[in-house]
Amino acid sequence: MSVSDAGVSPVPLGSNQPADRFYRGGAKIRAFRASSSVAPSSAGSAGDRVPEDWVASSTTVFGESEIGLTRLPSGELLRDAIAADPLSWLGEEHLARYGADTKLLIKLLDAGERLPVHIHPSGAFAHEHVGAAHGKAEAWYVLTGGTVHLGFHRAVGEEELAGWVETQDTEALLAAMHLIEVNPGDSIYVPPGLPHAIGAGIFIVEVQEPEDMSILLEWKDFAIDGAQNGHIGLGFDAALTATDRRGFSAGQLEELIVHGGMGEDTLVPAASEYFRAERLTVEGETTLDAGFGTLVVLTGAGTLVSTTGIRLPIEAGQTVLTPFALGDITIQGSVSLLRCRPPR
Repeated sequence: MSVSDAGVSPVPLGSNQPADRFYRGGAKIRAFRASSSVAPSSAGSAGDRVPEDWVASSTTVFGESEIGLTRLPSGELLRDAIAADPLSWLGEEHLARYGADTKLLIKLLDAGERLPVHIHPSGAFAHEHVGAAHGKAEAWYVLTGGTVHLGFHRAVGEEELAGWVETQDTEALLAAMHLIEVNPGDSIYVPPGLPHAIGAGIFIVEVQEPEDMSILLEWKDFAIDGAQNGHIGLGFDAALTATDRRGFSAGQLEELIVHGGMGEDTLVPAASEYFRAERLTVEGETTLDAGFGTLVVLTGAGTLVSTTGIRLPIEAGQTVLTPFALGDITIQGSVSLLRCRPPR
C-alpha cells in the first residue's frame, strides 16, 4: 500500500529488533519504548541480545534477505511502499538527486556491553569491493553517557594493525586508541574508516548511511567468529585497507563532537554530506518543513498536526515516520525530539 493509496498520515513505528546479535543489550530500548502510553503494541523484544532497534529501515542485516527491514502497521515493508510511490514518500527534489534511495537508516542502540573495535568502509571502498550503493558514515546522539574508544592517538602501521587483528591483541589495540567520555546531549560523528567502539551502558540514537557493513578489528570474547565473518567477505588483507590508521590529536577528535547542539547545529557540518539530525525542543508550538524523515520523541508529550488536519498524540519513546507528502507539520505541547532526515 502506497502513501497515496492509504491517505497521507504520519506513521508510528513499533520496535524492530533483530534477534541474536553478537553483543548484549536491549533493556534500555525496552524501557524507552515502554515510557510511551501510545507506543505501538509491537514495541519491545525479549532477551539480552537485541541491542539494536532498526527504525524506518529499508536496509537488511548483512547477508540477510529480509531481517532488519521495517514493516509498516499495514504489514507492508517500508522498502516496498517507497518503491511503489517514491514521489509521495520522498518528494521531487530527493528523487531528482538520489532516486528512490532513502539515504538513511536510524537505530536505537543499547550497548549492554562494550562493542568490539570495528570500522565501516567508505562509499568508494564499498562500491569497489562489494558493489554496495553506500558506505557507512554514522553519527551518535547520546541519551545515556559513558566512554567510547575513537581513533588512534598515533599513526599505526599496516603490518602492526594486521598483527593485532590476527593475534587478537585487544590490549594493544585499545591502548592505541583515544578513550573519550560522552554525555547525554552530545553527538559524535564517525567518518568511514575511523576505528571505534561504543562503551558498555551507553544508549544512543544512531543516524547512518543505509548499509550494514562492519569490519571487525576485535572479536575475542564476543559471540561471533570474526576470523570468518569479520571482513565482509573480502579477507582481512583487503578489508583492513579501509581503516583510517592516522594518528589523531584529542583536539582533532573534538572536532567530530558537538556538546548540547540544537537545530541544524546538532551534528558537525561534515555529517551533512550523508544525513541530517536536528534536536528540537518545543514549548508551545513549532512548525517543521515538509520532508521524509523520522521523529524520535525523547522527552515530554504533545501532538503532531499536519496541514491536512491529521492529529497524532506523541510521547517520549515513540518513533514516527513522516512522508514528504504529509507537508509541513506542527508540533504542539512540551516535548523534545530528534528529527532524522536524508542529506539535502
